[in-house]
This record gives sequence, structure tokens and C-alpha cells, in this order.
Amino acid sequence: MVLDGPRTVADVAREFGMNPTTLGSWVNMHKATHPEREQPLSGPERARIKELERENAELREKLAFLKKAAAFFASETR
Repeated sequence: MVLDGPRTVADVAREFGMNPTTLGSWVNMHKATHPEREQPLSGPERARIKELERENAELREKLAFLKKAAAFFASETR
């Protein structure tokens, strides 16, 4: 109920007459052993990740160029 819906741990624990801390521990243990149950990314999150991946690739290209330029200028001074 907590994992599949919008209900809180406290709400579900109250319904079943149990300690919310106990139920919360069970939920956390389940999440730790079943990481594939994470929520899918929303549209804006997916777009942000795509933008960050593009920026990361661009920065890697710039870094590679700067390394080559540094190596070139280092060899010129010898």
C-alpha cells in the first residue's frame, strides 16, 4: 500500500494498528533489497538528464582538446 500508492507509512500503520516505525523499517528494507522498484522519471527529469549528458559529453571534448594543447605547448618549450 505504501509502495504502490500515495499513502504514507503512518496512514497504513494506523489502519492496521501497528507501529509506524516498524512498518517504515519494513518498507525501507524492501526498497533496499528491490532497487528496481524506483519510480520512473518524469518528463522534466528525463529532459534534465539528457541535457546533463549532452553537457558532460561537450566538457569531455573540451578537456581532451585542452590536454592535447597542453601537451603541444609543453613539447614546444623543450
